[in-house]
Amino acid sequence: MIIGLISNYLSYLEIERALSENTIEAYRRDIFAFFEFLSSNTNITDINDIKRTHISSYNRYLAQQGINPTSIVRKIASIKGFFRYLCLNDEIKKNPALALSSPKVTKKLPKVISIKEIEKLLSTHLNTMEKALFELFYATGLRVSELVNLEIRNTDLKTNIIKTLGKGSKERIIPFGSKAKNALKAYLKEREIILLTSKEGRKYEKYVFLKPDGSKITRQFVYNFIHNLGKKIEKDISPHTIRHSFATHLLENGADLRVVQELLGHSSIVTTQLYTHISKKRLREVYFSINNHS
Repeated sequence: MIIGLISNYLSYLEIERALSENTIEAYRRDIFAFFEFLSSNTNITDINDIKRTHISSYNRYLAQQGINPTSIVRKIASIKGFFRYLCLNDEIKKNPALALSSPKVTKKLPKVISIKEIEKLLSTHLNTMEKALFELFYATGLRVSELVNLEIRNTDLKTNIIKTLGKGSKERIIPFGSKAKNALKAYLKEREIILLTSKEGRKYEKYVFLKPDGSKITRQFVYNFIHNLGKKIEKDISPHTIRHSFATHLLENGADLRVVQELLGHSSIVTTQLYTHISKKRLREVYFSINNHS
């Protein structure tokens, strides 16, 4: 019975919530791990016998295993979502996770780099594809998966707009500036040669960014590229750093928080508000730096 309920919930996440395969798999692992814990530590066979104390015990067990608070929060959130679904669909009489509290997690401010550092990275020796990739990445704040899967048909150089499918298959439209446009135009000319001369090219021709052999770039390719680029400014950076810098620089230059939320594809403005804290922190640093040298 319990396995059937889990299966129904995962189907609901796939069909009605349109979540990605990776997200659904994470939910599946989290929920099954909880029921494995119950099986090993209790005699519960009826899902209606599960109480808040059982979930709290699992919470404590995870902490004792040395699992970091962020992962515990995610695991407990998966369990809460499952029981909320069961309750709404009258599969259980009472939601045991209703008043359950999750461990508090201290939110770390995302790492960002300055506009000067961005300019320094762009002034280093980059090939045509690398320059186009970095310019568009910084100009749009795309997620890595969105950048890798960006298609030619969704890239409009006349209106300087790209369309992308983010989390939950939500489409959003993002504008980009002239620097990214010029870099893209230069790269697309080289890309035509790649398509004509490589064996793999026609297989992946719908995607914007291709390697010299015509194959599609991967997430790992982008991670390695950005990480190696960071060495030019003696910083350990990742694609997330570029996305965070994009958002922070927009806010520092007067962009509306709601606009930044839309551009990033955040479902909640609370996530976007984190960047306002970065801006305030950077403002304080600049203020004290100036005053300490005056």
